[in-house]
Formats: sequence, structure tokens, C-alpha cells
Amino acid sequence: MTTANKTEYRLQNLSCASCAAKFEKNIQALPAVEEMQLNFGASKLSIVGDVALKDLEAAGAFDDIKVIPASENRLEPVMPFYKRKENIVTALSLVFLLVGVVLSFQYAENYPPAIVFFAISIAIGGASMFRTGIKNLVRFEFDMKTLMTIAIIGAVIIGEWREGAVIVFVFAVSEALEAYSMNKARQSIQALMDIAPPSATVKRDGKQVELLTEEINVGDILLIKPGEKIAMDGEVLTGASTINQAAITGESVPVLKQQGDEVFAGTLNEEGALEVTVTKLVGDTAIAKIIHLVEDAQAEKAPSQKFVDRFAKYYTPGIMIIAVLVAILPPLFGADWNTWIYQGLAVLVVGCPCALVISTPIAIVTAIGNAARNGVLIKGGIHLEETGRLDAIAFDKTGTLTKGYPEVTEFEMDSTMDRVTLLSAVAAVESLSQHPLAKAIVNYARLQDAPIEEVTNFHSVTGKGAYGNVTGLKIAVGSLTWIQEVTSLPNVALAHANELQREGKSVMGVMIDEAYVGLIAVADPVREESKRVLQKLKDIGIHHTVMLTGDHPRTGEAIGESLGMTDVRAGLMPEEKLTAIKQLRQKYGRVAMVGDGVNDAPALAESTIGIAMGGAGTDAALETADIALMADDLEKLPYTIKLSRKTLRIIKENIMFALGLKIVALLLIIPGWLTLWIAIFADMGATLLVVLNSLRLMRINK
Repeated sequence: MTTANKTEYRLQNLSCASCAAKFEKNIQALPAVEEMQLNFGASKLSIVGDVALKDLEAAGAFDDIKVIPASENRLEPVMPFYKRKENIVTALSLVFLLVGVVLSFQYAENYPPAIVFFAISIAIGGASMFRTGIKNLVRFEFDMKTLMTIAIIGAVIIGEWREGAVIVFVFAVSEALEAYSMNKARQSIQALMDIAPPSATVKRDGKQVELLTEEINVGDILLIKPGEKIAMDGEVLTGASTINQAAITGESVPVLKQQGDEVFAGTLNEEGALEVTVTKLVGDTAIAKIIHLVEDAQAEKAPSQKFVDRFAKYYTPGIMIIAVLVAILPPLFGADWNTWIYQGLAVLVVGCPCALVISTPIAIVTAIGNAARNGVLIKGGIHLEETGRLDAIAFDKTGTLTKGYPEVTEFEMDSTMDRVTLLSAVAAVESLSQHPLAKAIVNYARLQDAPIEEVTNFHSVTGKGAYGNVTGLKIAVGSLTWIQEVTSLPNVALAHANELQREGKSVMGVMIDEAYVGLIAVADPVREESKRVLQKLKDIGIHHTVMLTGDHPRTGEAIGESLGMTDVRAGLMPEEKLTAIKQLRQKYGRVAMVGDGVNDAPALAESTIGIAMGGAGTDAALETADIALMADDLEKLPYTIKLSRKTLRIIKENIMFALGLKIVALLLIIPGWLTLWIAIFADMGATLLVVLNSLRLMRINK
């Protein structure tokens, strides 16, 4: 959609899928509208064109749809169930209906006072429906309100006042259920919008001032007290504290943040006081992007929803034709007109497409909202459905299956020197080295509480190692080949080194005064959860797991074997990963790629579903991937696949419920058993089943 001159609006009272379709049609008819997109799931409207607000409100006046500019940042208040207008009207309609039913059973169905109460019940409960239905009938526009209007008028004409009143009440209940379920599903987005505080304390010109987040600039310094929520994305300037990031990443365990660490708007500062330098404007924060992408995801129709929309387009006119034929054909061959007109009206009630229209969008909106709440951003219904159909998953190794940084795994000594003393001397030499593995050795020494000694006469030998004098001893650390140029290694040490190399580890030797004294093994360690996650994937039916890595084949094979991968492809450049994904798609069909969203971008784009790790702090991940795991947590992957599969199953069940009950009821026409009562309960039952079935998705978690 064109971004120039695009205006966004939030909508209130948009709870009916068919009403949303009519509202969309009314807006498209406005001459000033160049482009528009109506997002029913998120209650959001985007328009390109110079359109007056009063014209938009007029387009939604038929169902009292309120249009509010998104820039006003006004959120729809959560109104209690009993205060909603549609529920009050439904309750009043029920009161008069019950009085009429009591009178009709006590005296007679057509007892005049009972008819009066039925008429009042119909007038109260059906007023708005009749207005829309009659307008549609005049224009030959057929939707569910048209069907219901004809059915109720017909019931009244043939004297079935009680059934007519019940039809009005049940239709009102169905619409109230639809409104309740959509509001419930939308609450996940509402909750996201409420996460970040609207204002913050900022240090400016040596003073502390309270500012709205819209007034805060990049470079401003936020003052965050213990127990406060962080209002903007930024970087810790001073202080240290644990931050609860569950609202953004889904992580249940708070994370320690210190100077230089990134923090996100909407997260909770638990312990210490912090000063945070703002790095992003309010509209660019991680939470703002998440909200925007979740709302856009709900606007993108899934394949099943497109099918239902196409089907419903022909379904409603089809029901009208069937109802007319049922009412007219049998009497033309001598049957009773009154009986078959009654049957035709029952067909209209059965054919009401409420349950069918809502069957897919409510499931999609609920699932995407649930995922966002659990730290998984799914960027559309199509991606949700495709994830549920995956046949294979390819993983980048570094930073995905492994931690992404080297760690010391073994420190073996062949010397009488004290272990901590030797480690201190080695770390001292490596502290001056620029080699990527040197930092791992220094970090290991610090974890072992080994002090870093002073080094003199330091030299780095490119491609081999480094040496220097520490406490009067010449300490050298480097490749085994370089060490063997100077001195020989014991056979036991050589055998152990070869074994470690077969495991994919980098092995270095240590010398003191040109005599071998030990070896150090360094590796990018496998995440603790990787093996567990891969087993879970196999348990839920993902039998093909592939590792794509640029590492040496020996390293790749060792890690792949330890994790139980079904396929390992090593020594790959980024473009070769792209080729590998194409080959995997040809071999297995639907293939997901899990990577970091930066150097894996081509492979993520080529895969059926691109899944990026750690999306909370990576703009590239949010833009490139179809799904972003907001925390750097592989455990979310099996959850996402389970949620997607459950959603697919529930959508299919919803369509079966919506159509199955109606087909069974329609078959009762053949023996002439279909009554308005059966039609009413078939329609009500289908809507209730679809709503309750979809809301089950809110309970799915890890």
C-alpha cells in the first residue's frame, strides 16, 4: 500500500465480519479514496486519499462504527459485558420474549397479549437489523441481515410470532457472541499497547522533567527507578539491574543489564536505579514495531480465510435460491402453501452464514495474539498456516544451535606448576592478542578467579600464536603445529588433541621456556536446549532437521552428530545456503530456515517460512523473517509449530461445524421435518461451537 498521504484510523464497534465487509464496500465507494485497507482483526483502517472524517463515519453509521485517527492514540475502553448496547438490547428483547412465551403456553400461541409481547421483543431486538436488512433488500444486496429480515417478516406474515421473536433473539445472541469473541481475541494487542508507559522522567540541562514519550528525543537520558517500566528503547548509561523482559521476548527469567546493554520499552526494571540513553524514537521502539507487525499480520488473509470469503460470496445467494425453491415448488405440485413457506423461512434461518464467516478470522486473530504474548511474532495468517504444514527445518549453526561465541571447554596441564598460576600466565599473554579465540581464554581465566599478570616482551606470530614474558617465564600459546616446530608433544597429549579436534574443537598448545606444559580446547558451545528442542521437533513429527554452516566439515559433522541432525551441510557461503534451501524444498516440500536474520537473509527469504532468532533487538530479523522468536530462545520453536498445527485443526473443525450442522438441518427438508426451532438451534449451535472452539487457542503455551 502506498505510504504517501496514508492515514491510519482505529475503529470502535467493529465486531461483525459481514458488517466489516459492508463498511469496506462503503469506503471504497467514496470518490476521494485512492487506496484503502480494512483490518478487521485489529479494528484498524488505512486510507490513501484526502478523505474527511465525517465521510468515513457516515460509511459506518449503519452499524454505529466509530472512526478515530490513530494519531490521537486513543484506545477503545474495555466496556463491561452488561454495559454494551447490543447486550442491553438483547436482554430487553429476552424479557418480552419470555413473557410472551409464558402467555402463549398458558393460553394459546396466537393469544393477542402474547402476540403484543412478541411484537415488542421483535421491535427491540431487531430494529437495527431491520433497518440494514430492508435497505439491502431494496438494493438487492444479500447478506445475513437480509436473510434474517426476510425470515422474520415471513414468520410474522404466516402468524409464527413466537418463532419470529426467537429468531430475533438468537440472531442478537449470535452477534453478541461474535463481538465478545473478537474483543477477547483483540485484547492481546490492547495489552501490547498498554505495556509501555506514556511518559518518562528525563534528565535535561541538569534538571529532571516528566515528558510524554512523543516528546523524548534520541540521546535523551531516562531516569528509571526500581519497580518502574522503561518507556523507550535505549542503552544503559549507568547502573545495573535485573530487567523483566517477558512482555517483549516472552522470557520468564529476568535478565541482568549493565552499562552498554540494550533495554526495551515496556520492560520492567526490578532492582537497581538506571540511567538509560534513548536510542530510538517512540514510533521506532521494539514494542511499536511488534504492535504494527502484529496488526498487519491480522490483516493478511490466510488461504483458508480466502477460501471461506469466496465461498460465502456465492453461499448467501445460493441459500436465497434454495429457500425460494423450497417455498414454491412443492405447493405448485399440490402441497400446502403455508407448510412449505414455513419450511422456506426455516432454510433462510439455517443458511445464516454467521458461523462460517467468523470461523477463520477468529482463530487466526486469537493464535497470532497468543503467539505475540509468548514472544513469537508471526507476520500473517498465511505464515501461521504454512508453519503448521512444515516437512523439514534447516538451522544455521552459529548463534542458532550454538551460543555464537567461543568458550574454553578443556584446560589440560602436563606440569607441576599450580593450575591457577599457569592459567594466569596464559591469560596474560592472550590478553594482548587480537586472535578471536584469545578473548575466550581471558574470560575463562576470569571465571576461574585467575588474576591477569603483567606481560613484557610480547610478540604475536601471525597464523601461529603469541608469546611473552610473565613473572620471569617465557609463555607461548598457539597452534599445535607451531608448538611441534619447537618441541615434541607426548603421545597421550597428541591422541587427546586429535580426539578434541574430531569433536569440532580448536586445540592450542602451551609452552613454558619452549617446553610443552599443556593444551587448551576452545569451541563455540552448543546451546543447552538445542538437543532437547530437536528431540521435541521429532516428537511432533518434524523428521528432517538439517544444519547449514560455514564451518569446517569436521566441526559441522561432530556437532550435527551430537545433536542427532538428519543432514549436515558444512563449508557453505551465504549464497550456497540459498542453493541448499532450494534443494531441500525440491526434496522435502515445505522447509523452514532458522537463522539470525542478517547473514542468513537470502536463505530465510527462499525458505517456505523464514524464522529469525532474537528479533527483539534486530531490525533485520523483524523485516526479513516470516516469524521472529523475540527472545534468543529455541524452545519457542516447537511451541510455534504446535500452535500453528492446532490453529489449522481448529479452522478445519470450525468450517465443519459451521457447514455440517447446517447441512444436517437442510436435509430435514426432504421428509418435511425442518422447523424454525431446529433452524434456530442449528444456527445458534454452529456460532457457539465456532466461538468456543477458537478461544481454546488462547490456552496454548509452551
